[in-house]
Amino acid sequence: MSTLLTQLPTLLGVLVGTLGTILATSLADRARWRRSQSVRWDERRLDAYVDYAHALKESHSVALRLTADHRPGSRSHPIDREEGLARLAEADARRTIVWENLLLLGDEPTVAAAASWRDAIWQVERLARGIVEAPPDVAEMLTGVDEARDGYYRAARRSLGVRGGSVEQSATLRQALVDRSTATP
Repeated sequence: MSTLLTQLPTLLGVLVGTLGTILATSLADRARWRRSQSVRWDERRLDAYVDYAHALKESHSVALRLTADHRPGSRSHPIDREEGLARLAEADARRTIVWENLLLLGDEPTVAAAASWRDAIWQVERLARGIVEAPPDVAEMLTGVDEARDGYYRAARRSLGVRGGSVEQSATLRQALVDRSTATP
């Protein structure tokens, strides 16, 4: 019995060490799995954000080409109306599909900013489709699209933890619109 009592602290030490190792390994594996899942979802979220931005830019680009005659000094290359409307319909179908990924993976502020950008582009699309008359200041409508895009990128960058300062383009694009409208031919 005295041999068991002298070896008991050693046995307890081995037992505690083994349990500690199992616990530490389990916690480390769980943390590694969570990090792996986080990286995986961040990659998918980034893809959803980029795909949605591309789809909106495609719609906007076609709508700009269709509305080039409403914008004096426009640098957009006009497009045949029938071809443009067909491309607009295709772009709208793609946007609708990637919207679902954005809804699934995006955070609330980014989804809201995406909807605002989409709504601003819809105004240009409505003009392109002939649903509405050209407003007195088309440049103001385009500035709204640019500001909404800036809001989307701000929210998406925040969601993804991207640092590096502002990448807003609306002020630069607004100035380009002003410069084109005041330039003499």
